[in-house]
Amino acid sequence: MTSTSLEKAVLVVPASREEAVKEFGDGSGVTVLAGGTILMPEINYGRLRPERVLWLQNAGLAGISRNGSGLTIGAMTPVAELENGPEPLASTARQIADPEVRAQATLGGNLCAPPGGESPRGDLQAALIAIGADVRTVGKGGERTEPTEDFVASGPDGRLVLEVELEEPTRAGSAAVRRPHSHAFTILAVCAAETSKGIRIGVTGGSAHGVRARSVEQALAGGASTQDAAEKVLEDVELRDDALASAWYRRRTLPVLVRRALDNLEGGE
Repeated sequence: MTSTSLEKAVLVVPASREEAVKEFGDGSGVTVLAGGTILMPEINYGRLRPERVLWLQNAGLAGISRNGSGLTIGAMTPVAELENGPEPLASTARQIADPEVRAQATLGGNLCAPPGGESPRGDLQAALIAIGADVRTVGKGGERTEPTEDFVASGPDGRLVLEVELEEPTRAGSAAVRRPHSHAFTILAVCAAETSKGIRIGVTGGSAHGVRARSVEQALAGGASTQDAAEKVLEDVELRDDALASAWYRRRTLPVLVRRALDNLEGGE
């Protein structure tokens, strides 16, 4: 492990998973640096002045391993490596930003992305929620594993993401609205997947973080049509305005995206 001073901040570079966990501790006063695609602009523009930065580049937290139908994906795995993963994670990863950003950005960073002031963040959250992925973290109280929807709802404060575990779904579908731009901002996205526990729906872009559309899932399980079930999504998501779209637009668009994602699921796309 090496430590250096960068202006007023201390940069800590753990050389193993164990060192990363030890140096993170309970997270007090620690800013985690993964790919840096969100963090570094905040630091460069003076919006964030960290006291102690934990850089995970050499901590051994990257990589994808398979165990039967299950996958374990390390937090430092670049988004670009997810493009060949299971659906709908692969399709979602391919649509994030541009190739340069995808090569640098990480799974853990995307999971922990704070809400953007002008546009949504955390594009991977809907796919991970739909797949039923569990997030393993450490911090105050030790190690814990929880569903993606619970992790993003409670926020990453005081937690260090180590890895994500998931089971490959039998079917998957997705639909999204994006704004053409050099970084292809996602306005709203829906992912659907059929797992061993049934059909699951994840939404990003509508709220501050990814949301599981439980009302849609329950309606489908109860025998509702795709169209009727899709309308239920408005009960699950607290839509908001930002620089890309209004809450009104998202309210009109979201049920349509849910129907499309479910139609893709039914078609095996």
